[in-house]
Amino acid sequence: MTDQDRVFIFDTTLRDGEQSPGATMTHEEKLEIAGLLDEMGVDIIEAGFPIASEGDFNAVSEIAKNAQTSVICGLARANIGDIDRCWEAVRHARQPRIHTFIGTSPLHRAIPNLTMDEMAERIHDTVTHARNLCDNVQWSPMDATRTEWDYLARVVEIAIKAGASTINIPDTVGYTAPVESADLIKRLIAEVPGAEDVIFATHCHNDLGMATANSLAAVAGGARQIECTINGLGERAGNTALEEVVMALKVRHDIMPWHTQVDATKIMNISRRVATVSGFPVQFNKAIVGKNAFAHESGIHQDGMLKNAETFEIMRPEDVGLTASNLVMGKHSGRAALRDKLTQLGYDVGDNQLKDIFVRFKELADRKKEVYDDDLIALMRAGEDAENDRLQIVSMKVVCGTGGPAEATVEMEVDGADITETASGDGPVDAAFKAIRAIHPNEAHLQLYQVHAVTEGTDAQATVSVRLEEDGMIATGQSANTDTVVASAKAYVNALNRLLVRRDKAGPGSDTREISYKDVS
Repeated sequence: MTDQDRVFIFDTTLRDGEQSPGATMTHEEKLEIAGLLDEMGVDIIEAGFPIASEGDFNAVSEIAKNAQTSVICGLARANIGDIDRCWEAVRHARQPRIHTFIGTSPLHRAIPNLTMDEMAERIHDTVTHARNLCDNVQWSPMDATRTEWDYLARVVEIAIKAGASTINIPDTVGYTAPVESADLIKRLIAEVPGAEDVIFATHCHNDLGMATANSLAAVAGGARQIECTINGLGERAGNTALEEVVMALKVRHDIMPWHTQVDATKIMNISRRVATVSGFPVQFNKAIVGKNAFAHESGIHQDGMLKNAETFEIMRPEDVGLTASNLVMGKHSGRAALRDKLTQLGYDVGDNQLKDIFVRFKELADRKKEVYDDDLIALMRAGEDAENDRLQIVSMKVVCGTGGPAEATVEMEVDGADITETASGDGPVDAAFKAIRAIHPNEAHLQLYQVHAVTEGTDAQATVSVRLEEDGMIATGQSANTDTVVASAKAYVNALNRLLVRRDKAGPGSDTREISYKDVS
């Protein structure tokens, strides 16, 4: 394998992925995800959009300081202020990159109200400015796949001459198809002067379900960088999924003779973490990382699997970091077994943390006869924020009846003080939420309430996701419990705690609204 056969993986989970409505991550979560991406060998991490907010700037800056091997990239609109702010954030990285963009299609040109010539001049000036700050500059013509060919070729040439070393061709609205994706890259490389001296990249959205296919077709056309996200997270229908392109190139190397430097065995761990911190659970039948990706229920399939796993599996679960065994834990399991199992699942826990987890594991094992891998993952997620939370549930009592409203009595610790309130509601969850609001008055709007069972059986844990919005701030909370009402209340309180953290960091009178990357004026 040669350098020409290498495909660079550009992960934008922390930028495009985080722009999914409700997927906002905390500062600490962004640093953690960036660290995991760095460890798994992602070539370029787009850490955020520094001009968007002070929080985004601080996260990009700290990620840049901590990165060990990955190039750290920030996004900037085509104006000097954005680019300067971006450079200020990424300049501390061992390998910094500025990524600047402007919408070039007829629809997007109308937003800043620029003529073709005026936009071409702005592209030249802004890419030149970025190149004077940083020797690694990426430029993107947003909505490239709906831009007139002559104009696209013209502005790509301008960006190359101005100093861009990577030219990214975004399918911003998921409009193109694989044959078009390949042809467009191939034609740009063949016809644009200087194209042989830069790397062409592809950035695809999944609106028509073709993001992965379009990205791989672009590579066949000559692109050598794929922009993608963990779990395909992203606006609308999402982005190209990192796990899909990485494993497609590994499994079908016979017809796609290119390779990446990504350690695929770390895929499952980071997939689970992104699902947790974003509040976006992975669909069961999602390729590579879905719960059912390696499950076999049909009798014919099971018989084939017992005789030869390759009968129905084109890759091994271990190839993506899924443990081959799903050893059942129970109330008689000890600390050593628990630590070993958590290590297999990708969790490195210290002695003090293990003591706390072991207590919660025993409590779960008393309520649930068999504790599976997914139960332990849910247990780890549930205990992540509790220690420093200002709001904590102490106890709950819920009374339901068929002839009237439900009633919930909730005892909470609020900044160290115990408060108890009782409320009625249309069902036990509604009553519990109203009691919590009586204890901690708030104007947060419930945007999402989602429940799914972690494992099978009537004693299964329920994982609940709650998304709240208040004054432009969005926070997602999660919790798991064998009691769905308890899990719901704890997820709601978890989201409230995250809103409190964001408000405290913003400070009094701060504008918590963030700039949209689509605002190119």
